[in-house]
Amino acid sequence: MSSGDQAFRAKGNNERWTEMTYGGALSFLRRRYSRDLDGVDVVVSGVPYDASVTYRSGCRLGPRAIREASVQLAELKAFPFGFDPFETLAVVDWGDCMVDPHHPETVPVDIQAHAAEIIKSGAKMLTFGGDHFVAYPLIKAHAEKYGPVSLIQFDAHCDTWEDDPTRLDHGTMFGRAAAEGIIDVSKSTQVGLRTYNDSDHGFEILTAPWVHRNGIDAALKIIKERAGDTPVYISFDVDGLDPAFAPGTGTPVAGGLASWQALELIRGLGSLNLIGMDVVEVSPAYDHAEITALAAATVAHDWLCLMAQKKGAKGVEVGRL
Repeated sequence: MSSGDQAFRAKGNNERWTEMTYGGALSFLRRRYSRDLDGVDVVVSGVPYDASVTYRSGCRLGPRAIREASVQLAELKAFPFGFDPFETLAVVDWGDCMVDPHHPETVPVDIQAHAAEIIKSGAKMLTFGGDHFVAYPLIKAHAEKYGPVSLIQFDAHCDTWEDDPTRLDHGTMFGRAAAEGIIDVSKSTQVGLRTYNDSDHGFEILTAPWVHRNGIDAALKIIKERAGDTPVYISFDVDGLDPAFAPGTGTPVAGGLASWQALELIRGLGSLNLIGMDVVEVSPAYDHAEITALAAATVAHDWLCLMAQKKGAKGVEVGRL
């Protein structure tokens, strides 16, 4: 029986072997490392860039940490879905986008080109940051194919503060994206916010206190009715979670979502037209016992399970779900 190091030894994209959770070659969920995108449904890749942060740096190491934290999620059938997503969904780990922080003017161009190459193949993208600025060139690449996207943004911050067209800043880029029309703000929702801006820029804003008071079902109803059948891109900043659940991030803000709330929200979005996702701002140097990386890996894992469901994966519900 084949076992171990499937990230390098697997021949197909749907294989799943026994691994030691504490050993072996790391990729996200032990998926095969490959840049052959023929027949691939979802491409996982990292963008290890953090020169746009405004406080604590270190999230350039986020993709590595998320991959490492995914080992147990690759071990069993997915909870609460009750299936192995990779029996249905062909997923590869592309590796990391090469960026040169010493030539910052090249960074957004290189990220957008990286994304465009993958999207052109017909595959969806699951991307790990890196700081939240990386979402801007990623969304630009998606908008080239799908037109203006509906953004579901999990975040402590609006990221729509005053901007100029040349600024590389992880707190301004969604204002720029809205102004450029690559995001349809009339269909977009920001979830978990707990910082202030004088303008909502047209987004629906569900603050963290609102979610705490009104609950998951009420939030999902607003998000889904607003997005409708439009192409939906999810951008998940881990600082949307409370620092108790995500200490390893650069701009932590108290009072955020619990990890269970975020997961319930992600799991409730399966009926939408999901076209891509990023998970950003994991800064391992500030993490404790992989709390933040594990939350990030689980959010990403559950989005993949939604994609598997769309392709026909079915499981068995066990217990009181």
